[in-house]
Amino acid sequence: MSILQILLFPFAVVYQWITSFRNWLYENGYKQHVSFPLPVISVGNLTVGGTGKTPHVEYLIRLLKDHKQLATLSRGYGRQTTGFIIADKQASAATIGDEPMQFYQKFSSQIKVTVGEKRVPAVEQLLRKYPQIELILLDDAFQHRAIKPAYSILLSDYHRPFYKDFVLPAGRLRESRQGAKRADVIIVSKCPADIRTAERETIITQIRKYSQTETPVYFTSIDYGQPVPYHPSAVFNAKVLLVSGLANSAPLEQYVRSHYQLVHHLDFNDHHTYTRQDIVHMQKNLEQYGADVILTTEKDYVKLMQAPFADLVEPLPFYFLPIEVRFLFGEEDAFYKNLWQAITHKKTNY
Repeated sequence: MSILQILLFPFAVVYQWITSFRNWLYENGYKQHVSFPLPVISVGNLTVGGTGKTPHVEYLIRLLKDHKQLATLSRGYGRQTTGFIIADKQASAATIGDEPMQFYQKFSSQIKVTVGEKRVPAVEQLLRKYPQIELILLDDAFQHRAIKPAYSILLSDYHRPFYKDFVLPAGRLRESRQGAKRADVIIVSKCPADIRTAERETIITQIRKYSQTETPVYFTSIDYGQPVPYHPSAVFNAKVLLVSGLANSAPLEQYVRSHYQLVHHLDFNDHHTYTRQDIVHMQKNLEQYGADVILTTEKDYVKLMQAPFADLVEPLPFYFLPIEVRFLFGEEDAFYKNLWQAITHKKTNY
């Protein structure tokens, strides 16, 4: 531990006691879980941000959309609205948040995309409006104990594993490491594609100190696609100005640096709300560093392209870098089998 972490440790003890007591209330029936007559899949983490929830939710959408009537429910971080909203053609990152907007742009013809900070009434409103929905993907909801999921997926970043972290404010954990016991499956995300079997076993051993013994542990990596241009006729050139608003941009920067000529990285905070000044700053950096293109993430792209300052964005050479999740060690079939068994098991309430 660093000196700062040692100084913050007493506050972390208090925070851990509060979160542990809250979990104890749920686990002993003093606070009630709500179940629904359809399966809810929860995707979340123990840490604050940066474990790859969005690409994993997209993976689940692709996996299940042809088999079930799907809806996603997110809190909608960074939006300028409150309450329950069903995404429609008027939706934007400002009204529903960047990640839900990304879901909507990709899958609006196949699923319902919704946001609501109060998850229980949001699910109730969703089912009243669309009773045909058969499955809900609950985004960033591992600590949301009010809904009892049929299947709980816990993500842990390979670069920042929860078993090496500490509770806020001494570390980045939202609750103690023992929270991993609630997971039905644990996915170690953002792994290098060439991770070795011996390292895999070491990581599983560390996770097993906090999870249930029988909980499956899988490993995924991120596959990057070819840059997609704002202007379809554009030609991707060598020198790249990278723009991102992520909790942990290091893996992205490493990839871009190894595949393109990265001249500068404008690294904003996670869920950054872009302004006209930011765009002017990008334009100046484009000229200052002699960059040919501006490369950004997909979730940043949806915000930039819908911003009220689109007149500034439109002439700039913007591209976004698409990503998808890939299971390692041939584990995709095992993951799907466990997931499908959980969501098709006949229950009155899940």
